[in-house]
Parts: sequence; structure tokens; C-alpha cells
Amino acid sequence: MSCKHPVIAVTGSSGAGTTTVKRAFENIFRREKISAAIIEGDSLHSLDRMAFREASAKAALEGNNSFSHFGPEANHFDKIEDMFKSYGETGMCKRRYYVHSDSEAKEHNAHFGLTDLKPGVFTPWEDIEADSDLLFYEGLHGMVKDESRGIDASRYVDLAIGVVPVVNLEWIQKIHRDKAERGYSAEATVDTIMRRMPDYIKFITPQFTHTDINFQRVATVDTSNPFIARDIPTPDESFVVVRFRDPKKVDFPYLLAMIPNSFMSRANTLVIPGGKMSHAMEVILSPVMHDMIANKKN
Repeated sequence: MSCKHPVIAVTGSSGAGTTTVKRAFENIFRREKISAAIIEGDSLHSLDRMAFREASAKAALEGNNSFSHFGPEANHFDKIEDMFKSYGETGMCKRRYYVHSDSEAKEHNAHFGLTDLKPGVFTPWEDIEADSDLLFYEGLHGMVKDESRGIDASRYVDLAIGVVPVVNLEWIQKIHRDKAERGYSAEATVDTIMRRMPDYIKFITPQFTHTDINFQRVATVDTSNPFIARDIPTPDESFVVVRFRDPKKVDFPYLLAMIPNSFMSRANTLVIPGGKMSHAMEVILSPVMHDMIANKKN
């Protein structure tokens, strides 16, 4: 860990809602004039779109039906750890991007002076910008550990945020997102969920034991069968359970006063209305960021 070059990791599985936390941080960065070097978790996959499809098909032919984007075979866990370690020690590291769309391909081709980048591939590696205030990672494996390979990225993270909807709600969000953004059928997404489950249990879930703050959305409507849900429960149809690993560092009276209709369910747990999630994140995270930058300057 590093006071001079802090690393922040927002971690959560596909469809969990890490983008909401990312936007809250971006608002704080803009307001506090913090220069953050952004790392996208997708960029640390080890296989591009075509290579992953080929590897997945090969694994299936060999009887491996659990090959997934969540596991070590499809990710550079070592590079995540090295990236965090390098930044903490020097304030610099290498970065690349995963190209999601035609518009991103056009942008990255212009940046790198290339013409052959297209959706589903990675950009070349490059140095991050110099003189950043902190490193900000958002993706699947910000706190990943793989004991068999001696990897523990979490030891180099200064602030870890988990985004963890209850699993049925997470599945509903993924099914609807995959259909709307990628044209996948519900059946195809369910197959993906089943294939990912062993790696989800081994590499995703354990991360949330070690995060500093977890945001877990819980629906207040029936989600008992997520595979037939016609729509995603709205924020106003849910609560967000916020768990703090070290409650001694948290000013709970302040948070209760600043977040309407919130309450404490345990000594380390705050419950807030789902519709107030973005506001609550900024209220909770702003003083943490303020202290982090103050410690950096000192």
C-alpha cells in the first residue's frame, strides 16, 4: 500500500453496477480536482473476443464447461498485481484498453496512429499519464487472489469498494443488459451464468471479504425467479446495504443526517433507499478521498 501513490479498486461481477460507483468517483475527482489514472478491468483479460470464443469452444470439446471470463485462464491476474505494485512504488505503470465499439475503435485508432483496431481487440500497451494523484481500477478482479499462482493483488490496494447486488438481482440485470446491449437471448445469458459459476465462487465472491466498503442492492419486489423477470427492479424498489470493514473510522451520525431515510442494521452496516445510492456514495466517499489526498500531500 502507498500513501504517496494510492490505488483505488472498485470490484464487482458483470452486471453488478460498478459503473454507478465509477460515476460517483468521477464526480468527486472533478469536484476535488483530483487527477486519476483510469484502468478498465476489461483491458486485463488475456484473450480478445475471437480468441476467447475459440478457447471456450475448445474447452467445451474437452469437457470443460466452466471456462469463463472470471477465471485465471482468461485473465492477466499477474499483470493486475504488477500494475498496482508498480504504481504504488513509482506512480507509473503500463495500461491498455479493450475496444468495445466502433466509436471506441475510431478513437483509439486516432490516438495510436493505427487503422486496424476494431471492436473485440486490445489497444497496444502504453505508459499512463505522468503526475496522476491516484490509480483508479474498475472491473472484475480489483481484489483478486490466486493462491495456486502466488498472486494477491489486494495487498497493493489502498481503498477497495465492492459492488454486490444480491445474486438474483445481479442475474436479472445481466440478462436484461445482455439482451439490450448485445442482442443475446435470455437462454444464452443463462448458459454464460452457469459456465461462470465455479470461477464466480472461487475468484469473484472472496474479494468482498477484503473490501473496505461494500454496496449491496437488495430488491423489495419479488425476484425469486430471475430468469423470467420482465424488467429490472428500479432503484426505488430496493434498498442498498452498505457494509464498512472498519466502522471505527466512520462518522455514522453524519451519514444518517446526510442520507434521508437511512438507518443502521448493525454496528458496521448502513441501509439506504435505493434511489439515494448515487448521492450516498458521494457522501460516504468524499471524506475518504479528502483524507487520502491529504495523506498523500503530507
